[in-house]
Amino acid sequence: MKKKILIVDDSALMRRVLCDIINSDSRFEVTDYAIDGAEGFKKICSKQYDAVVLDVYMPKMTGLDMLAEMQKSKVYANVLMASTTTGEGAKETIMALELGAVDFIKKPENVADARHDEFKKRFLDLLYVVSNANRNYMARAGAHSAQHTLSKGTTFVSRYDVNFHNKQTQPVSRAGDAGASKTADRKPSVTTGHAQHTTVSRNSDNRPLNPAELPKVSGKKIVAIASSTGGPKALQEVIPRLPDNLKAPVLLVQHMPRGFTASLASRLNELSSVTVTEAREGETIANGHVYIAPGGSHLNAVKGAGTTKIHLSDEPTREGVKPCANYMYESLIGGGYDEVVCVVLTGMGADGTAGIKELKKSQKVHVIAQSEESCTVYGMPRSIVEGKLADEVVTLSNVADQIIKSVGVY
Repeated sequence: MKKKILIVDDSALMRRVLCDIINSDSRFEVTDYAIDGAEGFKKICSKQYDAVVLDVYMPKMTGLDMLAEMQKSKVYANVLMASTTTGEGAKETIMALELGAVDFIKKPENVADARHDEFKKRFLDLLYVVSNANRNYMARAGAHSAQHTLSKGTTFVSRYDVNFHNKQTQPVSRAGDAGASKTADRKPSVTTGHAQHTTVSRNSDNRPLNPAELPKVSGKKIVAIASSTGGPKALQEVIPRLPDNLKAPVLLVQHMPRGFTASLASRLNELSSVTVTEAREGETIANGHVYIAPGGSHLNAVKGAGTTKIHLSDEPTREGVKPCANYMYESLIGGGYDEVVCVVLTGMGADGTAGIKELKKSQKVHVIAQSEESCTVYGMPRSIVEGKLADEVVTLSNVADQIIKSVGVY
């Protein structure tokens, strides 16, 4: 049976182009379209669709407003955003993912480019993944979308929060730009418990993680995380739970095109006590800092005289993606670390498997894979598990705790 698709876009020409592309694939059928978010919301309230292709900028009700209204009304669907990097497009795409969109496709600059085979293949592949994503994904995302506590104790309420009517709410204050240091005013985030403005890691039974419960961890370690579809939202359940006194640096490959990873880093930085930045060529990596591979570049760790530096390479696309986690993992071979903690989160495909397999041949490695039931798409973790590379398989809510236990804190 063909999967039923709803297109929500104010451009009649773009609707026609997307409709033609979707209907050209025997797996899909466009059964409805809407010219703005208000009409789109009415349609999903009355009908069920396997996936919704949703534009960001529309009159009357934007795509973000529609997602917020869906969260408020508890009307859920698997959504693929049609996004742009122009203006505030990248930031709003990250907010759309936060509000429960499964993934996004970058719109071509003009309609003619949308007819190219490269865009068609990417679009149809993503649409298939989104239509088959965990049906509870948007509902789970809604539980975390209304507000987040910042590392310095202020509260960020999304301009597109689930209280749909309050769209003008802005951050009370910010924890700083993605590149700014957050050393001042930080508090250790693995504590005995209930300091008001502290990120507190918890055990599986939801008790705060006490330093006395942590094993004594020695040696020089590094964390390397790979994620794809569903990753931006999953990372919000991992990175903000890491303490700023984490005894390891964190490298992160999230499959995203150029222009979007800076906004992802900025948003995670706002939510976290660790510093999160888009990685820069030649910078020396430091403990308690998360470095996100820029879209369109591969991230490599290069060993120096007592230091490790970032090298961004233009090596070929691998596993169909750039950045690719395999390059990151392979760059850590002989990197001088006593242990590499590899974390593989939700995503389609098998990126990370080949790199970790090579890394394990010559390096002490501890591999954490996200469990199937907590994944949006159980592709990358499945490949790790089936390849017998995983040392432990944990739910998403336990990933941060396992990282902390593996590398320790100061």
